[in-house]
Amino acid sequence: GVARGTVQNRLNRLHESGVITRIAPQIDPTAMGYPVTAFCSLKIQQRRGQVGVAAELAKIPEILEMHTVSGSSDMLVKIVARSTKDLQRVLDAISVTEGMSRSSSSIVLETHFENRTLPLAWEAVRQNSADDEEAPTAPREPSARNGGRLSSATKNAGHNA
Repeated sequence: GVARGTVQNRLNRLHESGVITRIAPQIDPTAMGYPVTAFCSLKIQQRRGQVGVAAELAKIPEILEMHTVSGSSDMLVKIVARSTKDLQRVLDAISVTEGMSRSSSSIVLETHFENRTLPLAWEAVRQNSADDEEAPTAPREPSARNGGRLSSATKNAGHNA
């Protein structure tokens, strides 16, 4: 194994450099009674602006993520709900938000993986160590490593956020 002090020093450097931005528990909305996940593309009224609309949408607790995007829509949100009927309630709340113009949603049928940053980290290490003959290699079984594992969708038949 690696000495605890060595690991702590490495973690401290990763925090200081911004590679690790936070350490927090991963909360499963399904376990809290929100088994339905949807992504919703939003078009906003440009006079209101994305900052104002985002501030209003942030008041809806079922919106887990919100991104300003390019393309045919202005924003993309990830929503969870207790049921499809409850999803309609959340979508209605989004629709009446000041500054909203139009929305289009897609319900998640199955989640194969999410928040998959461990393979990216291994690739960055590989690229940064390309000249080093002893460069670390990615584990063969990423599902056995924290952060690279498959989501619980494999045991919960989908709708996992």
